Amino acid sequence: MANEVRSQVNIKLISTIRPSDGESESYEMRLKGQLLEKAGSLYLKYDEVQEDKTIRTTLKLGHEKALIMRAGAVSMRLPLNIIEQQKGHYEGEFGSMPLVIDTKKMSFTNRAVSGDFHVQYDLLMGGQSVGNYTLDITFTEVQ
Repeated sequence: MANEVRSQVNIKLISTIRPSDGESESYEMRLKGQLLEKAGSLYLKYDEVQEDKTIRTTLKLGHEKALIMRAGAVSMRLPLNIIEQQKGHYEGEFGSMPLVIDTKKMSFTNRAVSGDFHVQYDLLMGGQSVGNYTLDITFTEVQ
């Protein structure tokens, strides 16, 4: 069994979406979650509630590669790689859609049980860009 270290963390998440054909919108959430270290990788886990539905999110954090996985009301697998485009998928109430993720920028700073993760990526469906997404996450250990 792999070693697993868990810390309770406060998370500040700022998400900005710039659709190809519309106005940019941002939202900020403050959440409680867990920081896990497993097999040499760092994971951030949290639940978010949207319209009375829970979405469990797990982020595998890294400097050149990362992974966003969501389950529950929405199912999504979003691999992020600064070097090359990645294939992912999204499943929601309207069915399943294959995605292509073109990661533009990524940075990750880790200080014991706090850190910052920033990623900017373009999301493509059917070869067309649906928008540019920016995710800024700051996490600190619950004192």
